[in-house]
Amino acid sequence: MQLAPGAAAAGVGLIARDTVGSTNVEALALARAGERGPLWVTARAQSAGRGRRGRTWVSERGNLYASLLLTDPAPPERAAQLAFVAALAVHDAIAATAPALASQLAFQWPNDVLLAGAKLVGILIEAEGTPLVVAIGIGVNCAHHPADAERAATDLAAAGAPVTVEALFAALSLAMLERLREWQTGFASIRAAWLARAAGRGGELRARLGTRELTGRFETVDDEGRLRLRLPDGRIETIASGEVFPIAPAATDVGA
Repeated sequence: MQLAPGAAAAGVGLIARDTVGSTNVEALALARAGERGPLWVTARAQSAGRGRRGRTWVSERGNLYASLLLTDPAPPERAAQLAFVAALAVHDAIAATAPALASQLAFQWPNDVLLAGAKLVGILIEAEGTPLVVAIGIGVNCAHHPADAERAATDLAAAGAPVTVEALFAALSLAMLERLREWQTGFASIRAAWLARAAGRGGELRARLGTRELTGRFETVDDEGRLRLRLPDGRIETIASGEVFPIAPAATDVGA
């Protein structure tokens, strides 16, 4: 793995491993030992990859597993916005290395990148300590994708774009730097760019919030990155954390 020249020139570091338990865990351990970043930790494979809510992230060789370590990038209340920054950076990197797929990319709140409606990328933001240390974990299905009974998944090779992890990571390292610089000026432009590519906006969603579920219409995300869901009774529910699943429109029967 290598950084893009622009990222290296900006002082971004890189530790490229063959196998780790989790790139996020490795990055946070380095922070506890005194590393401040910005530093990428990449791996060819993970033995204990993690998704959101403690799920296992299948981590076969051939896909991209990378975490960016940042120290005190913004006030703690803004840390969740980094999922939007990362999604845009991944979009930019894929568009640069597989331009034919760019029009098929979309974002699903809060932290997935979809390709033609199927999950392609997962993002996991983990933060701890004072000053705040953040690990932005990114997994991209380049050559394989898991079977998932709840969500359709895909990979770049299956979509006809055999992008190498090396090329994708180099593009990502530069795209992330550029999107972080944009975010440092405020969330407004990041939010607008994300919403322009949001999947299912205006459509019906099922939101899973711990032990309860809601259904409603995806209105927007607010100035803090929270989902605004219009419930059937007209009320707006503002959701800071959860999972969402699109609800397909009911089929219309056509009489003979």
